This record gives sequence, structure tokens and C-alpha cells, in this order.
Amino acid sequence: MITIVLGGQIGSEGKGKIAAYIAREFQMSVRTGGPNAGHTIYHNGEKYILRLVPCAFVNKECKLALAAGSYINKDVLLKEIKVLGLKPGSLFIDPQAGMIDKKHIEEEQVLLNNNLSTGSGVGYATSDKILRRESFKLAKDIEEFTPYIGNVSMLANRCIDQGGRVLIEGTQGFDLSVHHGSYPFVTSRDTTSATLCGEVGLSPRLVEDIILVLRTYPIRSSDGPLYEEITWEELTYLAKSSVPIQEHTSVTKKVRRISKFDEELVSRAIWINRPTQLALNFVDYISSCDYKVRRYSELSSASKNFIERLERKFGVPVTLIGTGPDQEDIIDLRREKLNKQIVDVRYSNISGGGIAK
Repeated sequence: MITIVLGGQIGSEGKGKIAAYIAREFQMSVRTGGPNAGHTIYHNGEKYILRLVPCAFVNKECKLALAAGSYINKDVLLKEIKVLGLKPGSLFIDPQAGMIDKKHIEEEQVLLNNNLSTGSGVGYATSDKILRRESFKLAKDIEEFTPYIGNVSMLANRCIDQGGRVLIEGTQGFDLSVHHGSYPFVTSRDTTSATLCGEVGLSPRLVEDIILVLRTYPIRSSDGPLYEEITWEELTYLAKSSVPIQEHTSVTKKVRRISKFDEELVSRAIWINRPTQLALNFVDYISSCDYKVRRYSELSSASKNFIERLERKFGVPVTLIGTGPDQEDIIDLRREKLNKQIVDVRYSNISGGGIAK
């Protein structure tokens, strides 16, 4: 069956951290989107910023894949393959994934200059693919990718049919959806759960869980509307932090804009995506004394009240609570709130759970 992890706000909700934490429960993980969104992982004392490879790389038994709906910068992907030591058979690239070339990046500078893009070339590559331009290349056209090419839809469906579990790692956030977000301050694709299934080539009927990832204080990386915007100095004061708090974008390294929690935005994200669970990151921004806490009973009353108010308002359980940057800085309440058995596939022997080519 399928679990989808996706963002419920404006990106940078900590989706990569959540995907890495639950990766041990899956035989295959598929990422959609393009290199205009970076997922940051702190694993075994190392920091990884991944723009294309799924964050489930932390589970060496999990097959990784880039969907047909992906857009790939060859140099970025080859670098990530080298850094992570990925071999053919551990990573699959769908032959119909789109390629970003230098022309797309150059053309996109006009959007970058207007703060409507990261300048990664995804928008112009998407345009070329839709218009079926002869110059547009697919992953199957790239010689260096030949050992990694595989029909991701077929592999993912076969994994499920053989009893395995597939994780879909969404990129960016709900309000960046080209259809449902704050247009024109959006990305070049839809970012909702239903579309993620389509980009991979999986039926929504196979979805078991949808985990909508939120953060206590949402951010926006570029121009566009932001509910009750505050400064990082104000946040540092509100959190009663002894050290200054400030975040930068993982791709462009710009200082992020930050605001108070927007309940209306989250309501729309929940209506359209219908999550089964909520993951909430950055609770230490509510109270700095919650930094790296790993037991719910030890959280501050302010954080507990925030979480309980979310559950009452939206009727969806908050099951994963992020308290720090490391992938293990998480309070996991899935057993208590969902009566859910968590299976670590790294050490299980699920019959037929492998991926056959």
C-alpha cells in the first residue's frame, strides 16, 4: 500500500525529515517534483541536502525512484548519486522523467529576478515538455542514466502487488500549487496528494495513509502573501530562545520569511488532501525548552495546547511531532493515536516484498 508525505503550507515544512524517519517501514520510495526544492536531512551526524534523491536513502533496504512526473538536472542528480554511493538496482529513474538543460535555467532568470522562481529551470522545462518541443529530452535520452533507467510505475505497482509498501515523497507545499495556491506566487506544478499519485503512476485507491506535514510558524521563500508576517527577532523572543533563530532556503540560501500559523490555509490543505495524519515540526519554536524533547509528557504546556487545539479544530490526529533538526528528533504517537503496528522492513521478511524488474 501507499503512504504519501506532503506539505500543507508554503514549503519547508520538514517533509524530508518525516520521510527519512518513517523510511524504515517501506520497500520503495518515490520522489516527484524537481530540483527547485531541497530536503534537508540530519542522519548519523551528517547533514544532507537532497534536491532529487528520495530522503528514504537512509534505509539501505529501500529502493529509491524518481517518477515520470519528475524534472531532473543531470549534474545535480549525478552529484547526489556519487555522494550517497547509489548503485544501479538501488535507484531507478523513470525513462519519461523530464530533463532540465542550461537553456531552461537561463530562460528562467526573468522569474528569478522577479522573485517568482528559484531559477532552477523547472518551469521552462515543464513548458517544453507540455509543448512537445523537439529539443526537449527525457531521462531515457541521457547516456549516464542508462544503468538506472526503469519503469517506475511498473516497479511501484509490482512492489505493492507483491505485498510491499511504497512511500511517495512530495515536494514543496500546498499553497505553492499552480492550481490551488496563491497564484502567481506558486510553483510550476500541482502539489496535492491526488496529483502526486498521478506523477508516479499509482492509483489513489491504493493509498493507505496521507501524512500532511505542518510547521508551527510557516515560512515563504519568495514574494507572495504571508499571514501575519513577523521577524526572526520576534520569533526568537516568542520562543524565549537564548540564541537567535533564523532560517535560510536550502537551494538559494536566502533568508526565509516567517509568519504566525495560518489556520485558514491549513483548513484548505486538509479539505483538498484529506490527510489521515498530521506531522507537526518546529514545536521548539513555540517554546525553546522543547528542543530535542522525545517524550510527549515532557513537552511544554504551550506546545501541548497548540497540538490539542489543532486536533480539535481539524479532526485529524497529530501523530509525529518534530522537536529538532535530526531525523530522530521526533515524538512518535502513531501507536497510541492510530492503534497502528509499525513494521521495520529492514529486519522483516515480508513475503514477496521485493521489487522485480
